[in-house]
Amino acid sequence: MRKASTLTRLERLDRLAARLKSDEPLILKDIAAEIGVSTRTLSRDVDILRERGLPIEADRGRGGGVRLHWSWGIGRIALSYREAVDLLVSLAVVEQMKSPMLMANLSPVRRKIMASFSPADRSRVQKLKSRILIGQTASLMVQENYAPPPAALVEPLHEAFLLMKAARIDYRDEQGVKTRRSIEPHFLLLNYPVWYVLCWDRMRDDIRTFRCDRLRRVALTDETFRPLPYERFKKALEGVDLVLP
Repeated sequence: MRKASTLTRLERLDRLAARLKSDEPLILKDIAAEIGVSTRTLSRDVDILRERGLPIEADRGRGGGVRLHWSWGIGRIALSYREAVDLLVSLAVVEQMKSPMLMANLSPVRRKIMASFSPADRSRVQKLKSRILIGQTASLMVQENYAPPPAALVEPLHEAFLLMKAARIDYRDEQGVKTRRSIEPHFLLLNYPVWYVLCWDRMRDDIRTFRCDRLRRVALTDETFRPLPYERFKKALEGVDLVLP
């Protein structure tokens, strides 16, 4: 058997960690045969994973079973960059709403997630959060005719906002008039539960605000834009009691 290189050991460790996290019953000698190493080599790999923080338990005896300790839990979560951004922004929204119930530990959670990002990604997240504005709860009149927009509309708008890409939308206003626009979504505003998108309207060559639940179609384009400063949107936000920025 050839001596394992550093690369193959890293690959082996990743594979072993993934198998442990799958909750499948694992027998050391079977995994060793599958990977193509000795049980002694695999036992050393298990020790390395323990040193890295995985709480691995092993049965006594030759070729015994291995498993993660029953208390292992949060380590199961592996977030992509997009998922982590969504989670951080959601935490920021909830924090700014200042709900007193079950929210006492949000700041430590947010700090731990932020610490997992590179400095460049932390800067990107902070800039993204600054483009999300939180106002007061929507009036009862507004809430009476509100219905959550479907995911098929929210997802492309979310992507346009996140990636700073222009989008083509079909919109129905309060009077039921339908129009087609080309927009740059610079800011999102939440007057709970109603979301608004603050845009540069390319067809009107001006700033416009659209209620997200009145969107009827959103099509992402490949055209990017640079974010306009918050000051350009102050007039559109007159009368809105903002919690941030």
